[in-house]
Order: sequence, then C-alpha cells, then structure tokens
Amino acid sequence: MHMTALSNNDLGPLRDALTQAGLPVDDLTYSGRQFFSFNHQGVDVGFAGIEGEGAERLLRSLVVLEGQRGRGAGVAVLAAVEAFARREGVERLHLLTDSAAAFFTGQGYQQEDRSLAPASISATAQFKTLCPASATYLSKRLV
Repeated sequence: MHMTALSNNDLGPLRDALTQAGLPVDDLTYSGRQFFSFNHQGVDVGFAGIEGEGAERLLRSLVVLEGQRGRGAGVAVLAAVEAFARREGVERLHLLTDSAAAFFTGQGYQQEDRSLAPASISATAQFKTLCPASATYLSKRLV
C-alpha cells in the first residue's frame, strides 16, 4: 500500500470520495489535519487523515473507493495510517462513525462513552458539530 500526503490543493478527489460516502467535508482545510491518498499497484483505493497534535489524535474519515471495498483495502489503509501515527508519537487514535463500528472493532478499536473523550478530541469539529450524537465513538491504543 502506497501512502501519499495531500496538500490543501490536492483535496478535490478526497472531497468527492467523502461526499459520495456521505461523510462530512466542511472541515477539510482547517488547520491541524493531514490527509493521505492510498493506492495499491497503481490503483487508487482510498483516503484517510489524522487530526490534532500530540499523543491523542483523531482518525479522520477513512474512506475506501467504490470497487475497492471487500478486498482488504480498508484494513491496509488503516494499518498504514496507524503505522504513520506511531512514527509521529501518537499513543491513541480516536474516531467517530455512523456505519463502520464493526469494521473498527474488528481491528482492535474499542467503543467508548463519548463523554470520556480527551478534551483535545472532544474539541474537534467532528465531535462538536459534524458528527451526530448518535455516532459511535471508538479508540485504540497504539503503543
């Protein structure tokens, strides 16, 4: 899996993929976010990002492209993002999801009470406004 960092000028395909998947896009250009595209053997498979600083960070909108789902691409993208996060000193990744809780729990994430999220995570746009209160909150210790 090849991971490429995206600049704010390269976010069009990410925005399109998130929109098609029904995921939020309003905060893509806010500061403190790093997004990546992923391809395997020259074929684009998806996007993901990390938000925040320090040991606690938010996994931001992992999305696998149509036609690539069900082939292990999501697991590979997640593994690549987690490896990047570890290299950056991240100790725990957090996320919110409306539809993929089973996928993430299958990869070692644990469902948490949303009120117990660290302040740096609960202060994000994802937590405050973009994801509904019904979204499942999960986290995973990386170290």
